[in-house]
Amino acid sequence: MCYNIHNEGGGSMAAIVYQKDKRSGITYVYESVSHWDKEKQQSRAKRKLIGKLDPKTGEVVPTDGRHKKQKNDVKSNKQGPVPTTISKRRFFGATYLLDSIGDKLGITQDLKRCFPKHYKQILSIAYYLILEANSPLFRFEKWHQLHKHPYDQPIPSQRSSEVFASIQEAHKEQFFRLQGKRRVEKEYWAYDITSISSYSQQLKQVQYGMNKEHDRLPQINLAMVFGEKSNLPFYYRQMAGNIPDSKTVKQLLTDLGVLNLPKLKLVMDRGFYSKENINGLFKDHIKFLIATKTSLKFIRENLEPIYDTFRSFEHYSEKYELYCRSVKTEWNYTQDRRYKGDTLKAKKRLYIHYYYNIDRAAEDEKAFDKRLIALRRELESGRRIPEHETLYQKYFDVKETPKRGIKATVREDAVKEAKRYYGFFVLITNETMDAITALEIYRNKDVVEKAFGNLKERLNLRRTLVSSEQSLNGKLFVQFIALIYLSYIKKQMQEKNLFKDYTVQTLLDKLDVIECFEHPAQTLRVGEVLEKQKQLYRDLGIDPPTSL
Repeated sequence: MCYNIHNEGGGSMAAIVYQKDKRSGITYVYESVSHWDKEKQQSRAKRKLIGKLDPKTGEVVPTDGRHKKQKNDVKSNKQGPVPTTISKRRFFGATYLLDSIGDKLGITQDLKRCFPKHYKQILSIAYYLILEANSPLFRFEKWHQLHKHPYDQPIPSQRSSEVFASIQEAHKEQFFRLQGKRRVEKEYWAYDITSISSYSQQLKQVQYGMNKEHDRLPQINLAMVFGEKSNLPFYYRQMAGNIPDSKTVKQLLTDLGVLNLPKLKLVMDRGFYSKENINGLFKDHIKFLIATKTSLKFIRENLEPIYDTFRSFEHYSEKYELYCRSVKTEWNYTQDRRYKGDTLKAKKRLYIHYYYNIDRAAEDEKAFDKRLIALRRELESGRRIPEHETLYQKYFDVKETPKRGIKATVREDAVKEAKRYYGFFVLITNETMDAITALEIYRNKDVVEKAFGNLKERLNLRRTLVSSEQSLNGKLFVQFIALIYLSYIKKQMQEKNLFKDYTVQTLLDKLDVIECFEHPAQTLRVGEVLEKQKQLYRDLGIDPPTSL
């Protein structure tokens, strides 16, 4: 600092203070007036910005303040970016990528329509979550200083909480509807649920339930719908942690109806199977593909006629290394009609696809034999375990004599029956397709599981620490927005085989180093972009940045 001190009347002292901004290189000039504070018995000072130092002439260029308008300024109705008043040099390459993805998928446009006051803050927080994996939000301000982003202002913790609280359910549904209509294609939608542990006891939906990560904390459940081809989500819903998966399908169908989307095709794992759900899917004329248990009576009845010839080389898939067969059958459809006071019954066409994996069968049989050995040892040693009584009775005949003690003999028929269905798994559908097509559609369902992994690991949602319903709802929505971007990037990386050279983080870091330069009354200028960086943009389906 450089001071030019002079006396003023009344015991006050004034000084001209020169302070250089290290980032922009601009030297600001302040008038500092000092006076004696009688109450605090100490010297105090007030500063007033009076201008900028012209580096060529050394003269002070007057100004009314950094963020104040001149008195003769006329308010402009022109839309567009506000011209910068100071020179800036910031990282731009990764946020440019996210800007372009947002435009391509309609995310920016749909957020602006649904959240006109806060869409830029939502985007900037989502960008931060993506680019700074696992970083807490209180570090946003430091990130802001180094990066160009949609909001272009710092977002302190209090401000982010206000943004989360502003996200209302009606606006979320509007966003789901807009995004769903952009991406609904002739494809199956994968539906699944995960559990998110919580330390908070104040949230109503935090309940103890079946935690899928075997965490002993209470939880909320998060359901999500993904396109199994596009790999992009368009809908999610949070619910109480004690609701079983099979009880959520009815509400899902209601929600999809409210969103006024075309009839979809759903693919789900066997946790969602129930007679009620299958009847509901038939009632709403929704195509489905769902896994089921081999222990179901109608599954075994339809398998028996083809069981002996199942392992024929004609039914072997070399690609997937398993045997597969399909059976056309009928579903006993029922619908309770309360308005008529009766039950409608009908036969609906159903296809069952059976698969047999010989390696899996061998592994299951080996594990089962080890279990039988352990159970027999418990019986003959007299150390019976109460929880195993049902298994003892099912698989063993037990005799005890004074001379030979306890002797457990295996029931061969029961063991043979148990092993009969090892290695099998089953898919059912109401749409005509062959067994391999059904298998490929079902296996693509793992996009949801990978998405849950992204939410919990990269987007820092393994355990939630928020203590209010509004903050949780809003934060989940912003993390969902970030997930759409991540899902797009991962799909493009997989298609272009980029994972052999990069992780998501290293790819983003490779682009993040590209700089942009902003100067007053000048268009944005982009720094050097290497040919390898340009190719990464193209691989991700985005045109490389150029000076604007």
